[in-house]
Amino acid sequence: MTDVNSILLGAVAYDPKVVTIWEGIRDHFHGQGVPLDFALFSNYERQVEELLKGHIDIAWNTPLAHVRVKQRTANASLSLGMRDSDRDFCAKVVVRSDRGIRSLKDLEGKTLAVGSSDSTQARILPLYFLGKEGVDLDKVELLSFDTDPGKHGDTGTSELDVLKALQEGRADAGTVGDLIWVNEQAAGHVNANQIEVLWTTPGFDHCMFDGNPSLSSEKVEAFTRALFAMRWDNPDHRRLLELEGLREWLPAREEGYRSLEEALRQQGR
Repeated sequence: MTDVNSILLGAVAYDPKVVTIWEGIRDHFHGQGVPLDFALFSNYERQVEELLKGHIDIAWNTPLAHVRVKQRTANASLSLGMRDSDRDFCAKVVVRSDRGIRSLKDLEGKTLAVGSSDSTQARILPLYFLGKEGVDLDKVELLSFDTDPGKHGDTGTSELDVLKALQEGRADAGTVGDLIWVNEQAAGHVNANQIEVLWTTPGFDHCMFDGNPSLSSEKVEAFTRALFAMRWDNPDHRRLLELEGLREWLPAREEGYRSLEEALRQQGR
């Protein structure tokens, strides 16, 4: 029999480590006296629908999924928390150094590799910000990599495809999230003599825990209390925090999603 007091959380299985992360977080919550279980989905569209139907209590959502939940609930959904690394995220426009691209306007007439159509950091917001900076996107040839649809760019595969296209000379420039760029540089996968950063986008916020509007105040209190009890200086917690890419869980904020909301309106999405 299902425990009516248990919290059911949804997450998308974009990588095998997701199971390890949520099993560990579930154990932590139980240790805090908060019964929690999780359900894994193959894509964010299904996860959003199940949250809105009340089949799950909380969803660990990408920025695109978060904004859609807000839109679908007329802002009645509950924003419960985010990672420190979700704040002030950014993307890079990177270029081949031998293509004579010295300014954003130089992208006109060039081939720009972009990530998945549902990737906030590798496509939606970079194109929005470029338009805001005066780049005529009708004059830019897009080389699109729609890899892992439904994962909203979580796997990073489309961004790796972008960098590969640059390295192979199939694109003059490309858009990637800052995280992939930093990680690929650190791994020695980027030839600094060949590829360089032209521009960094303004900051925006990334993932969010979204609660169903009808979630009880008792469950909200229990969830946030247990979540914010995770500490970097606790070795058991640190292992999970490192896997999920953060040092500290922080309270929710909404201002970091305004640019994405505007981009989606502008792009008719």
